[in-house]
Parts: sequence; structure tokens; C-alpha cells
Amino acid sequence: MSGEATAKGPHLPVLLDEVIEALRPAAGEVHVDGTFGAGGYSRRLLECGVGRVIGIDRDPTAIAGARALVDRYSGRLTLVHGGFGDLDRHAREAGYAAVDGVVLDIGVSSMQLDTPERGFSFRHDGPLDMRMARTGVSAADVVNTMGERELTDIIRLLGEEKRARSVARAIVEARRETPIATTAELAALVERVVRRKPGDRIHPATRTFQALRIFVNRELEELAKGLAAAERLLKEGGRLVVVAFHSLEDRIVKRFFASRSETGAGGSRHRPAEVRRAPSFELLRRRPVEAGEEEIDRNPRARSARLRAAIRTGAPAWPFETAALGLPRLPDQPSMG
Repeated sequence: MSGEATAKGPHLPVLLDEVIEALRPAAGEVHVDGTFGAGGYSRRLLECGVGRVIGIDRDPTAIAGARALVDRYSGRLTLVHGGFGDLDRHAREAGYAAVDGVVLDIGVSSMQLDTPERGFSFRHDGPLDMRMARTGVSAADVVNTMGERELTDIIRLLGEEKRARSVARAIVEARRETPIATTAELAALVERVVRRKPGDRIHPATRTFQALRIFVNRELEELAKGLAAAERLLKEGGRLVVVAFHSLEDRIVKRFFASRSETGAGGSRHRPAEVRRAPSFELLRRRPVEAGEEEIDRNPRARSARLRAAIRTGAPAWPFETAALGLPRLPDQPSMG
């Protein structure tokens, strides 16, 4: 998601009514909630009478916190600890070769932002972590081991930070004295480099934190994989609904749907024009759905949300090609032995 806005009070699912309207759940259907989080979309789907919801989340805390919901909904909820990039495999392992709907809410959740020890937010001091799955390379590993050029690329490409080179240089200089270990240390460092402009509501560290989080969790790669997995899994007439929170994510979703919904689609600068493929999706609407002022007042996280949705056709799924989605070229993650 963009920025650090969080829900007031408990986690609130963004564009909930609009998501359900786009999915049009019916009794007996099977739906996948690929980013389960606090289970807001899953609850509503189950309340609408669908036969089964497969809730997927790579954050073990989210899965552990939802065990009671399995009993509440009489076993109609299946929880899976894993990435939504493999949602077709997770569904098959749960016994479903095809499903009626898939919903993805891309980005960090309010619960993660509001838990200091997870290290996602500069508003709460904590260890510089940011790992959704709680394993692998952390944000501290990235800022304390990667070179200035690599850090510049990460912050510029994933954070769209204009002063990326200066921020990277400051990080490298600071860690020569002592490793950067906490969110407060990194935020203060970035704030000295990226000055807050009068009237600017965005904290100077917002873009740098966003970039590190996306890089640590390989979020853009996961999104691309998840879209392709949903394409393979959805039955004809099934619906894919995606809520994105910043331009990088939304651009990937837009390109995915556009490429797969054009009549006679197939030609692009990445693919010879003579290769023609039947559209695998039909757009519900060309422009994204955005939150209204009432929802934004209730849930500031909704301010930057963009919902895009499409219906699966009977055409074969396209080959998975990340190049056509415009993913940025990024450095490899550091090897921590």
C-alpha cells in the first residue's frame, strides 16, 4: 500500500462492498482470498453463502489468529500458510482444480503496520524487519549489506524517491559507524536527507520504507505470479478482483488485464505481432473503482486504493511472462549464508 495510513481501530477491509459486488458470490461457489489478513473479505463471502473459501496468507500470524473462524463457519473456510503467487497449487492441494472467484488485496496490512516488532512502520520504533513471512532476508540485512548503487536502484525503482542516490549514500556512510538496526534510526536518517516540504502530509521516509518492504518481500514478483496463477485456476465465468494501493502495483494489474482482454490480443513490443491469442479475460470496466469520501473518512487506508476486476473467458491461460507486465529490473537479494 502507499504511505502509512492505517485504519482507525480494528483492521478494515478496503472497498469491501465493491469487492463483493465485483465477485458476485453465489451459494455453493468456491472462492480464494489470496491475501487473507484479518479475514474481512473471507467473512463477507462466507456470509453470502459461498460453499468454500480458501484463505491464503504468507504471514503465519494471520493464519494462527484465524483458527477460530474455521469452527465458526463449520469448516467452510480452509486456511493455507503460503504465498498467493502459488494460489492455484494451494487450491489444488485443498481439492479444487478450478474456482469461481479470486480476490487479492495487495500490500501490507494495518495489523502489520501497527505491530512495532514487525518493523514495517517508521511511526513505531522497532527492529528493522519488514518480513511478511517472518523468514529470509530482512530490511536490516538489505540496508546494512547492499552496495550504494544497489540501494539507489531499490529506492528509486520501488519507492519512486527522487533523492534515492542521496538516501543510499547516507545509509552507507551511517552504517560504517554502526549497523542500522531500528525503524526509528532509518527514518531519522532519511528525514535528514529528504526534507519535509511545508504542508506535505507524506513523511520523508515513506518512499524509502515502501521500497525496502517491497524488495524484502518480492511483492511485485509475487503479484505477477499471483495474477497468472488466478488465470490458470479460474473457471470460465469466474471473476478476478484485485485491490492495489500504489502505482507500481496498479500498473502491473492494469497491464495484465489489458493484455489479456483485447480482442485478438497478442502483439506487443515483447512478443511478435503475428502471435495472436484469444483473450482470457473480459474487463468488468476499463477504469478502476476508487473509494468514496465516506469510506476514506472511516478508513484512511482506502484513499489510494484502486480496484480492477475481470471475468475469465473460456480461452486457454496465457504463458507466464513477467517482461510484458513491466516489472523493474532489481538487484538480487543479499545472500546471508
